[in-house]
Amino acid sequence: MPTPALLDAPRLLTRQRLRREGWTDRQIAAAVGDGRLLRPRSGAYVPPDSHADLLDSCAQGGRLACVSELHRRGVFVLDTSVLHIHLHEPSRNAPKASRAIRRHWHRLRRAPHPHSIAVEPFDAVACAVRCQTARAALATLDSALRLRVLNPDDLDELFLGLPQRYRVLRRLIDVRAESGPETLVRLMLRALGVPFEVQVVIDGVGRVDFVVAGWLIVECDSDAHHSGWEEQRRDRRRDQAAAALGYSTYRPIAEDIMWHPERVRNALAGLLAAGQRGRRGQR
Repeated sequence: MPTPALLDAPRLLTRQRLRREGWTDRQIAAAVGDGRLLRPRSGAYVPPDSHADLLDSCAQGGRLACVSELHRRGVFVLDTSVLHIHLHEPSRNAPKASRAIRRHWHRLRRAPHPHSIAVEPFDAVACAVRCQTARAALATLDSALRLRVLNPDDLDELFLGLPQRYRVLRRLIDVRAESGPETLVRLMLRALGVPFEVQVVIDGVGRVDFVVAGWLIVECDSDAHHSGWEEQRRDRRRDQAAAALGYSTYRPIAEDIMWHPERVRNALAGLLAAGQRGRRGQR
């Protein structure tokens, strides 16, 4: 039985296309029956390992777009609760969606492959900037550039196509951020008006996310990388080594950075104020 190489790509396989590849209707039905092909809508087929969001967007007759497509590619986006799809025209036979959907109709700047079930990364980034808050958009830009999902040479075109109010974000991009929460904390530190360094290597400690005012280390932890006891023990020993050198360490968790930023800002402000009082007391 034929196995088209196209099954490896996130592209739509129509019945006509499969027939051209040598499939019979019986073989197509058998492949759907045993899970070798998925049929998100009538006459449309995708590989069985396709991302769930691709299946949902295809079922709606559109292409995966905006923050949903970037999330599929591993780029940081703040909120993934809504499925973003791009449509050319309404789908009359789309099934009732099991989740909230945001439909986009704008003209794409990069023409996707005719059978692609996702927009091109450039258009996904451009859409995601407009669909998110400014702080989340900057975190997405940092992440997309760092992961090479967005080419740095495309920044001129990207920002020329965005409303002028978004252009301030370009001056704030820093691809040294290794995660979305790092970008969000960087913005907090800028707002507090304190001097800080990014991705600093300290002898005996290693590389840390931020050194603020020369004495406060800020590490942006996440469940994915700091949940096990071995990771926690390693982090505590790093903090202990830093303390021996005169540093204090603050580790806000990603959940608070993303969804309760006021808590993190207040903690940073309190630590920095206490540090200033301590230095005055030593004079």
